[in-house]
Amino acid sequence: MNGGTARVCARCVMDTSDPNITFDAAGVCNHCSEFDSETRARWWPNDEGARRWSVLKEELRSEGRGRDYDCVLGLSGGVDSSYLALKAHQWGLRPLIVHVDAGWNSELAVANIEKVVKHCSFDLHTHVVDWQEMRDLQLAYLRAGVANQDVPQDHVFFASLYQFATRSGIRTILSGGNIATEGIFPKAWHGSAMDAINLRAIHRRYGTRPLRTYTTVSFFQAYLWFPLVKRMRTLRPLNYFPYDKSSAIRELEAEIGWRAYGRKHGESLFTKLFQNYYLPTKFGYDKRRPHLSSLIVSGQMTRDEAMAELAQPLYEPHELDTDIAYFCKKLRITRQEFETLMAAPAHHYTDFPTWEGRYRVLKAAQSLVERVLGRRVRVYS
Repeated sequence: MNGGTARVCARCVMDTSDPNITFDAAGVCNHCSEFDSETRARWWPNDEGARRWSVLKEELRSEGRGRDYDCVLGLSGGVDSSYLALKAHQWGLRPLIVHVDAGWNSELAVANIEKVVKHCSFDLHTHVVDWQEMRDLQLAYLRAGVANQDVPQDHVFFASLYQFATRSGIRTILSGGNIATEGIFPKAWHGSAMDAINLRAIHRRYGTRPLRTYTTVSFFQAYLWFPLVKRMRTLRPLNYFPYDKSSAIRELEAEIGWRAYGRKHGESLFTKLFQNYYLPTKFGYDKRRPHLSSLIVSGQMTRDEAMAELAQPLYEPHELDTDIAYFCKKLRITRQEFETLMAAPAHHYTDFPTWEGRYRVLKAAQSLVERVLGRRVRVYS
C-alpha cells in the first residue's frame, strides 16, 4: 500500500501504513505524543483511579437498588470482556450479561462464555442475529472493498446492548474497552462502527435482501436520544486500575478455567481472518501494530519485544487455508469468488455516504452551547 520501505516510530511500532502518521525530530510518532498529551488524561491506573471507580461503583449500586440489575455488560468471550465480568462479580455488581451471536463464535469462545457466566452466577441473554441478514450484509461489505469489514458485527453488538439496556430500564453499560491495550489506533484506517448511514449505504449498493431484523442505532439515537433523553452512559472500568492483559489471562485461567485463544480476537473466526489476512493483504494494515504500540506506551511491553512479535507470521499456511475454506463455506461463496473479492479495487468508507457531516454540525452546536453555559456539555459517552 505504501510503496518503498515503511518508516517506523522510534518509540512504538506504528509505521507509515497509517497515511496520517507524522514524526518529530527524534523520530517519535504523533500517536505517542497524543497518548502522552491527551489520552493519559483519561487513564487512571493509580490511587486516583481507585478513588474515582469507588464513587462510580456506589452510583451503580444506587441506580440498581430495587432492580434486578444495575448495569449491562456485553460479553464476547474475549479477554477484556471476560475479565471485566469477573471483576464485576468481585465488586459485587449485578450486570445483565448480553452476548450477541453473529454466527462466527469459535467453540472455545462459547465454552469461555459459559464458564464466566456460571462462575459469576450472572444472568445471560444471548441475541442471535438472523444469519441470512448477517451473511448478506457481510457479503455487501466484501463487495464494497472497505477496510472496516468488522462493522456488521460491531454495530449490531453495540446496538443490541443499548436496546437491551433501555428495555430493562438500565442506563449504564460496562465496556471492556480500555486504554492500556487500545490507547493507540490510526483513525485513517476506518470510520465509526456506529455509523448506520454508512452501513445502510453500503448494504443498499451491494446487498440483495432487506435487513428486517438487524438492529441498528441511528445518529439521533446515538448522539441525542440515548445520552441526553435516556441519560445512558458507557463506563470503561479497566481504565481505573492497572490493567495488564497477561495478568488478566492468568487470573481468568486460575479462577474459572478460562482458556486463552493464542491469538488476539481468536474468539471470532471472522475477526481472526479479517485482522490477520484481509487487512494486511488488501490494505497493508497490520492491527498488531496499534495493539503492540498501546502496550508499549502503557508500559506493558518493550519495543524490542513488540518487534519480535511482529516478526512472527500472522498465519501458518495450513491454518490460513483451513480458515479461508471455512469462511467461504459459511458465506456460501467459492474460493475463486473470494480471491476475486480480495483482488478487487479497495475503497475508503467515505466513498459511501456517512454521518460525519451531521457529527460536525452537532459538535459545532455543542461548542456554542458550552460557550453560552460556561461548562462542558456531553452528547455522547
